[in-house]
Amino acid sequence: MDRTTRPARRLRCAIYTRKSSEEGLDMEFNSLDAQREACEAYIASQRSEGWVATRDRYDDGGFSGGNLERPGLKQLLADIDDGLIDVVVVYKIDRLSRSLMDFSKLVEIFDRNGVTFVSVTQSFNTTTSMGRLTLNILLSFAQFEREVIGERIRDKVAASRKRGIWMGGYVPLGYDVQDRKLVVNDAEAASVRRIFERFVELGSATVLARELRRDGFRNKQGTLIDKGYLYRLLNNRVYRGEAVHKGKAYPGEHDVIIDNDLWDRAHAIMKESPRKRANNSRSQTPALLKGLIFSDTGVAMTPTSTRKGAKLYRYYVSMDTIKNRETGAETAPMRLAAGMVEDAVVTEVRRILQTPEVVTQVIAAVKQQDSAVSESDAIAALHEFNALWAQLFPAEQARIIQLLVRRVTVTAAGLEVDIRREGIAGVVREMVAPRNLEAAE
Repeated sequence: MDRTTRPARRLRCAIYTRKSSEEGLDMEFNSLDAQREACEAYIASQRSEGWVATRDRYDDGGFSGGNLERPGLKQLLADIDDGLIDVVVVYKIDRLSRSLMDFSKLVEIFDRNGVTFVSVTQSFNTTTSMGRLTLNILLSFAQFEREVIGERIRDKVAASRKRGIWMGGYVPLGYDVQDRKLVVNDAEAASVRRIFERFVELGSATVLARELRRDGFRNKQGTLIDKGYLYRLLNNRVYRGEAVHKGKAYPGEHDVIIDNDLWDRAHAIMKESPRKRANNSRSQTPALLKGLIFSDTGVAMTPTSTRKGAKLYRYYVSMDTIKNRETGAETAPMRLAAGMVEDAVVTEVRRILQTPEVVTQVIAAVKQQDSAVSESDAIAALHEFNALWAQLFPAEQARIIQLLVRRVTVTAAGLEVDIRREGIAGVVREMVAPRNLEAAE
């Protein structure tokens, strides 16, 4: 009786390859190809055992072995969970992982799915205790090698920074990189100096950021800047010609953009509390209705303020009250909270600007004076007055009110607002500008 030999069970073998850097990956035969060729040759030598290489490729070019965030590895683990793989073959175990903790997680996944792990250049069997011990020893050395390489890189970076050498990374506004060195970009450097000077003038990063956005100022990446970016720029010691490493500054190889005097003045302002700087900015803001608001007897009401602790209170007070003049029977308020009366005037201006007769008048005037402003833009500016108004700086808001309002009269019944209709078209043209800037973004 002839005994028939039973064929070996077919084992599906997945080849995993990895390279930490992208250098050389564009070559016709690169490191990943060399790893795959060695693994395919090993699988072919095990054909009698039923080993067959899968057609799917699990390659991670340019990915570190220090973590599991790799697309090729994630696909491999997904196929293992789906029961599509019996053996994982690598050239060396550190191609799969350089972290002992991560590798233990992978081995757990392999065991749970009945998958065998094979390293072509390091012979061991993960199904035995001795094989696991050998694997852990090899992984410990792989992790040790990775940590030593990391320490060397960190030491090199630290030593280079102490010598003021540029070590790559984010290139700050005002500089370009040439031959691995920072070189001053004259146009950008002028903008950086202007930002520092303007911050010293205004004393407020919030106001400056809003001003720069309205001017369409963009960072090196081409996006409009915000207050956070502005603070990072103002605190960047590179502009003083310094190289910073872990909080310590060293003389840099590159040229200075901001001199010590301008830097010190800007940072003296930044040392003040944000609340104090905000109050200073508000106190320097021109009163919205200065020279426009009067009592019903024709007496001017002047802006005044008082401070209680850190809080500033603003008012409009009749000159009769300030001068202690006799007024007889008082019929209208002699003292008004500035915020309340300013909001009321702006609301009334908005209402008047949206009346049909004003809209018609503005459209006609805009067409006659400036063909660049479309009818739809003019109508939108009138109907979206609040949104456009919010984009203006306080000083600009005061100037716009001066152009729009002839007089505000305080009476016992409320406020009477007299609008300068002849100035509305010019104001609308100005307020369309930020709208067009926003649309262009």
